[in-house]
Amino acid sequence: MRTVEEIIAQMGGPEAAAQRLGIGTEAVRKWRQARAVPAKHWSAILAATGLSLTDLPQGASQGASQGDSTPRPAPHPETRPVSQTDTPPTGATAALVLADGSVFWGRGFGAQTTTVAEICFNTSMTGYQEVLTDPSYAGQTICFTFPHIGNVGANAEDIEAITPAARGLIVKQDLTEPSNYRATRHLDDWLKSHGVPGIACIDTRALTIRIRDGGAPNGVLAHPVDGRFDIPALVAQAKGWPGLVGMDLAKEVSTRQSYSWDEAEWAWGQGYATQSAPRFKVVAVDYGAKRNILRCLAAAGCAVTVVPATATAEDILAHKPDGVFLSNGPGDPAATGAYAVPAIRGVLETGLPVFGICLGHQLLALALGARTYKLDRGHRGANQPVKELATGKVEITSQNHGFAVDEASLPDGVTVTHRSLFDGSNEGIASSTRPAFSVQYHPEASPGPTDSHHLFQRFVGMIETRKAG
Repeated sequence: MRTVEEIIAQMGGPEAAAQRLGIGTEAVRKWRQARAVPAKHWSAILAATGLSLTDLPQGASQGASQGDSTPRPAPHPETRPVSQTDTPPTGATAALVLADGSVFWGRGFGAQTTTVAEICFNTSMTGYQEVLTDPSYAGQTICFTFPHIGNVGANAEDIEAITPAARGLIVKQDLTEPSNYRATRHLDDWLKSHGVPGIACIDTRALTIRIRDGGAPNGVLAHPVDGRFDIPALVAQAKGWPGLVGMDLAKEVSTRQSYSWDEAEWAWGQGYATQSAPRFKVVAVDYGAKRNILRCLAAAGCAVTVVPATATAEDILAHKPDGVFLSNGPGDPAATGAYAVPAIRGVLETGLPVFGICLGHQLLALALGARTYKLDRGHRGANQPVKELATGKVEITSQNHGFAVDEASLPDGVTVTHRSLFDGSNEGIASSTRPAFSVQYHPEASPGPTDSHHLFQRFVGMIETRKAG
């Protein structure tokens, strides 16, 4: 058993301990004064130090200060430490098991099933239904940093695809009851209907800090029907999952056949509009396209034809488009590029305007001769500042990506147009020899709320210029 002073020293002292755990130094001072660590910090301490529960001061492991033998009720599942016991704590019906053997116990909701995925976090405070149905989240389980999830409920309008792409959901508190006039069902019921499991009442701050400092881990979210957990087997399942590097997921979420799209943007009290007088024909290559991107294209005056991710240049050009759009999507762009890059190069050779978003941005970069790489943490949230280098303007953007374009690999004739103000990574490129440009973020989303909608007009303007010339 370690004393509080020894635990603090192992983390590098009071200030380092506070920083590593995401708490104030006053909290650490109170630990030293009480000679005990509150149960709510156990999980984070064990994760930060590699200690076990038995290493904590005996008073802390009993849920009381040293010298206090007063019985305490079983802690909320969130306060249970990371462990490898197969027996869930009182009140726990689900577990998040990471590939390093860490276990976060909590209360399950949604579908009673088990899923393995990359564990990432999203900082958005609104739009959880849109996030869960964004095809770019294929292969990932999402931890929301915002604690109140569920208060908007669920409806049939706020979706980016027919079914959720995310494999699981992690939240701090139990799902809240719907309190929005547009809600048609409880989020829990909606998740059950789509087979998506969730876990609540874990320390999402500790998990987020873990991802921030160490990168996105592989993990298993287990919400079993029988309530039984084989932790070693779940750890092995997490370790055995190959991860997103080298994984082509675009084929899994893409449409299987071409279709037309004319639904435009939503308006309060009116719902979605219809584009009945389009001026341009655009082919959108679906690597995992969000519906609102297609709506923005329609609202900009485009008759949109959506084609599968595997469409060749000949398939795309057979629709006689005025411009080509490259959609967002999941997975490793290098893997998807095996079939996407030749098609994009074939389109570029015709001189047609090309506009890419997210995965489409990365694929355009590959087609122009650049490389991509996996970010340590990725960008996922609705509060990401991006600077447009030509104007100095900063846009508040919505993002969801784990890979980025390597600026050092950009060839001559391709310029950097946008850059992240979080980590300096690339957020946009443009060709100086062809009418082609792309951005890493999602201009169709509304965090700004309309900071980036001008990009659709830029695309349409390029089409107009080409048609006029």
